[in-house]
Formats: sequence, structure tokens, C-alpha cells
Amino acid sequence: MIFETVAKLLSEQFGMEPADITEETSFEDLGADSVDIVELSMALEEEFDIEEMGEEDLTNVSTVGDLVNYLKAKLGE
Repeated sequence: MIFETVAKLLSEQFGMEPADITEETSFEDLGADSVDIVELSMALEEEFDIEEMGEEDLTNVSTVGDLVNYLKAKLGE
């Protein structure tokens, strides 16, 4: 469920098909810059009703799978 939601948000933000996004997809592959990451974190905070994601929280997040694992930990799953 988390992966599917993340893939949907990424596909909307980067104009891709959700099916083209895998857990191995890196943010570099998506062409994401720091502004994209901030926009994505705001969308994730709203979607999952979580507190603000700090920059330090995202320093070890380089792939979609890393982000999914981060969200699972944050949500206690």
C-alpha cells in the first residue's frame, strides 16, 4: 500500500506511469532536485498524515525503496 501510494505521487510529480517506478528507482533516475524532494515530502506528509519530514530524515533516502522503508518505520509498520 505504501509503495503504491508513493509510486502514484511520484508519477504525478514527474509525469511518469506508476508502473515505470520500482523500489530500485533512484531519485537521480527521476531527475529530482532539492525542490522536487521538498514538494514530495510535503505531499507525503499530507497523504500519510505524518509530522514534518526533516532534511536529516531524508539524507539516507536515495531510492523509492529507501523512502518506502523510511515511511514504514515512521508509521510503525
